[in-house]
Amino acid sequence: MAVRRPQEKIAAEMVAVGYVPDRDLSTALWLMESLSRPLLLEGEAGVGKTEVARALALAQDARLIRLQCYEGLDQNSALYEWNYQRQLLAIKAREGLDADAVEEAIFSEKYLLERPLLAAIRQAKPPVLLIDEVDRADEEFEAFLLELLSDFQVSIPELGTVTATAIPRVILTSNGTRELSDALRRRCLYHYVDFPDVDREARIILSRLPGVDTALALQIAAMVGLIRKEELRKTPGVAETLDWAATLAGLDIRHLQDEPEAVYETLMCLIKTAEDKARMSREVTERLLGKVA
Repeated sequence: MAVRRPQEKIAAEMVAVGYVPDRDLSTALWLMESLSRPLLLEGEAGVGKTEVARALALAQDARLIRLQCYEGLDQNSALYEWNYQRQLLAIKAREGLDADAVEEAIFSEKYLLERPLLAAIRQAKPPVLLIDEVDRADEEFEAFLLELLSDFQVSIPELGTVTATAIPRVILTSNGTRELSDALRRRCLYHYVDFPDVDREARIILSRLPGVDTALALQIAAMVGLIRKEELRKTPGVAETLDWAATLAGLDIRHLQDEPEAVYETLMCLIKTAEDKARMSREVTERLLGKVA
């Protein structure tokens, strides 16, 4: 009996929760686990980078903690804040008491607001920490993040040092809007997530929409693959493919070439800008349909 390799086991677990990884991604997830290293996923918007973290959390029955990065994100918003309104009320209620006692009372766990990074290192069971679109954050925040990911501990002046109870599985995603530092890249394992090929995208459709016919799933995946090769402003992602597949299945379409008008009219599931809508004319749609087996 053939021995299942660790990456094959991870792949099977991911498939069971509706995500179909390729072999390279399965290997990257296995290395992330075995080496306790963060995993940086880079690729275009819509290829399913964020979904990797969601599926991994489901597959391992772990809590998913997400930090959505944006320009101007600071440490307080990502790490912790104090509930100032409740602190002010507490101070008001303790008027006339010893100042040190009041300070000790208001700077306690009761008034601490956990943000994603602090929450991730205080879990009893290792969570999946998703640091989404890290390239949108400033370089200063990236430097802070690098330090946190190295030690998995943080100092809260009023409470002391908080060290990770369990090391989280960390997935960072980037759409490539800004070049990330060499220091961050060295700290992480790396995998480039590309759009799936026809066979894998058909498997994704069948995994998420089991009522769809296998032949139709292959046709849809082939058509979307051809559309992605057109010069579009926004390339349709996997989520758009699933929307389109669900729509076509709902219309009881068996073969795309038999229903060219329905195919064209439902392209709004894939096309998201006026410019791309103009490019995907009926003539272009029919030309691409002619290439679908």
